[in-house]
Amino acid sequence: MNKTFKTYAAIFIIVMIILALLEVNKKETTDWRKNFDINEKSPFGLFVFNNEAKNLFKNNLKKVEQIPYEYYNQHKKDPHNIVVIENNFDKESWNKILAQVSEGSDAFLMVSRMPKEISDSIGYYDSEISFEEENVLKLTDKKYQNDFVKLDKFPSGRGFSFIKPNVEVLGKTVEKKNTDQVNFIKVKFGKGHIYAHTEPLFLTNYYLLKPGNVKYAQDVFSYLPDRETLWFVSNKSSASRFFMRFVLSNPALKYAWWVFLGGFILFIFFNAKRKQRIVPITEPLRNTSLDFVKSIGNLYLQEGDFHDMMAKKSQYFLNKVRMDLLIDTQTLDEEFAKKLQLKTGKNMEMISEAIALIKKGQDPYASVIKEDLTRINKLLDEIFK
Repeated sequence: MNKTFKTYAAIFIIVMIILALLEVNKKETTDWRKNFDINEKSPFGLFVFNNEAKNLFKNNLKKVEQIPYEYYNQHKKDPHNIVVIENNFDKESWNKILAQVSEGSDAFLMVSRMPKEISDSIGYYDSEISFEEENVLKLTDKKYQNDFVKLDKFPSGRGFSFIKPNVEVLGKTVEKKNTDQVNFIKVKFGKGHIYAHTEPLFLTNYYLLKPGNVKYAQDVFSYLPDRETLWFVSNKSSASRFFMRFVLSNPALKYAWWVFLGGFILFIFFNAKRKQRIVPITEPLRNTSLDFVKSIGNLYLQEGDFHDMMAKKSQYFLNKVRMDLLIDTQTLDEEFAKKLQLKTGKNMEMISEAIALIKKGQDPYASVIKEDLTRINKLLDEIFK
């Protein structure tokens, strides 16, 4: 082992010791991100709500990790409740939810920003209604007047700034310096209803663990009828990510991981020996013309420019007709078709169809699909066989 290698090994060991000391002395920090993850115990995760949800919905709750579009394509359901908590779906999934509501289901949407598909369908929109750092969530029903949640950490401040006559207001955001603003509504849609709440933050661990706040959550969900409830949850933690998160969240496993990683790297260093280099096999130069043609063909296919490919195929064919058959291709009329039929011996029906497709390829405004390109390619190759 030479001197240079010993120096690098010593530097590496010192760096690993320093990193280990920094890791041991590092203070635990609180993650204040609004993740709304059912497995997260951080302040704005849904770990507590996830554990209490079955009791809240009287054991009628079913968590679904599929997106609504996939789930409803596979399952036909009778009218039921749908719960969505700060989840982003594609347009097709929101339309599936609306379709279920129109047939008698009730959708409970707890999202700070209402999706456009929902707001456009039932005629309301949400916006920034408050910029205060603290506010209070209250329900409008008199029997719930004593139940409220005080938001003192990062409220979204969103609500509904335009309310139509057919919209029932169920809850408001109350502030000292501003008038009350609507944050919870109910809208009739087809045979069912849509409940929309723009402040899902009260369902997170930080607020549910505060005394009295659970009662507000119970009041909010009490508007849903007592029947099967589907909660579309976001599967934010994949298996591989969960494994690393579990290891790094446990101090003993975390230090064992770092020791293993350092030992593994040292093992590679100490076992690296000079070996006989393998003499590379030099392959002879090969003709790459065919590869080039395939690459160009694949490029056109990926771009989907069937019109350009069809025009080039037609141009190549007409040039071959002029050069090999000595037929004028200036005008593609009946006379041209008869001459082509006489010199190739193909039937007139095939030649007429080929000429029609050639004209379509030459027309810059024609709509060309993949089937047209396939057909003309087959016809032109058949004519010159």
